Amino acid sequence: MSGPVWVGVAALGAAGALARVAISTAVARWRHSVFPLGTLVVNLTGGFALGILVGARVDGAAASLLGTGLLGAYTTFSTWMFDTERLAQEGRSGLVAVNVLVTLAAGLGATGLGWAIGAAVG
Repeated sequence: MSGPVWVGVAALGAAGALARVAISTAVARWRHSVFPLGTLVVNLTGGFALGILVGARVDGAAASLLGTGLLGAYTTFSTWMFDTERLAQEGRSGLVAVNVLVTLAAGLGATGLGWAIGAAVG
């Protein structure tokens, strides 16, 4: 990866992280809940967008910039795990199961749908 691509990944990574915080915060304000809906929305929309990139066969510098930089920083496995652990610590085992199962199932679905759309237009 060339120097300008590294700089682009860093800049788009910053933008992705800021977008994640903005969207997650907006969802939390819109829908007050113990369930981490903001994290779910971010991860599903990010998976969908990444599916579009993969389906459209985006590669090279564009894949690094958009897939790794922007969407890699936008989506968040660590926050998902932290939210799940927090729910477990609070004794909310039903919400733990919902968070894990819905995120996995809906994430695969969103990514697959994005892939299909990307393949159709790419």
